[in-house]
Formats: sequence, C-alpha cells, structure tokens
Amino acid sequence: MALDCTSLTKLTLVLCVAAARGFPPVSGCSGAYGRAIPPLSSCSGAYERAISDFCVTKFSLDMEALDQSLWCSWSDTFQPYEELTNCTFFVALKMHCFWPNQLIDELFIHLHRDYFHDCALTGRLLQDPPIRILGPFIGVPVLVTLLMTALVVWSGKCCQGIV
Repeated sequence: MALDCTSLTKLTLVLCVAAARGFPPVSGCSGAYGRAIPPLSSCSGAYERAISDFCVTKFSLDMEALDQSLWCSWSDTFQPYEELTNCTFFVALKMHCFWPNQLIDELFIHLHRDYFHDCALTGRLLQDPPIRILGPFIGVPVLVTLLMTALVVWSGKCCQGIV
C-alpha cells in the first residue's frame, strides 16, 4: 500500500487534534478536580477502540511504509514500536485505565505474531559469558571451599594433639 504525503498529513493532523482535545470521558461520574472517573468495565470496550483507532492504525501505517525486509531490523522498527508503546500508555493514562494490562499484552503478542514472526532470535538468545569472566566466578568458590575444608581438618587435628 503506497501512502502519499496528503494521507499521512491528514492522519497526523487527526492524531494531533485528538491528542490535543483529549479523549471523551467514558463515564458521567466526575471525581476530584472535575475529571471523569470511568468504571472498571469501561477500560475494555472504549479503551480497546481508542487503542485500535489511535495507536494500532498508526503503527500499521508506519510498518507498511517500511520495506518488509527491514521489519526484523531493530534500528528501523524501534521508532514505530516505541511510539506504539507510548501511545498505549498515554491512552490508558487519559482514560484512567491501568497500564500495562491484559489487553496490551494480547495486543503486543498479536502484533509480534503478525509483524515479527519471521525474525531470527540471533543476538537475543542468552549465552554464557566469556571464560575470562566466568572463570573467576567458578574458580574462587571452589578454592575457598577447598581452603575452608583443609582449615577445618587441620584445626581438628591440631586441637586433638594428633599433629
């Protein structure tokens, strides 16, 4: 899908206006300072729609603007991914919902399955540290154990008068 400058400008304008005006309150109840306090149930439907409309749509457009061969390059996908994370956080903050939550976890799992399923785990797998770092962490406890064992045996012999 090719995006022209006009459609990107319109999308950016819509997102900026929505962010500046704020999201509509999801409850008629107002608490301290006149802010709307949504019931816990409202953090599912309206929150999910807001995340989908404001965050996922922009992320999808950003990812489609990238060549698909670059989707596994962290340096190329870092900015859209960070913007998506921040967007979900600010929507949750504005709508007085907890963040992160189960919806966000499921969203990121779904997006990883859609966009990053072919990415290799190379470079992200845990691996042993180099032997110059690992050696002292193994050698010192072994030597201390042997030294303490020898000291206990020697002090036992010394006090009994065997030596």
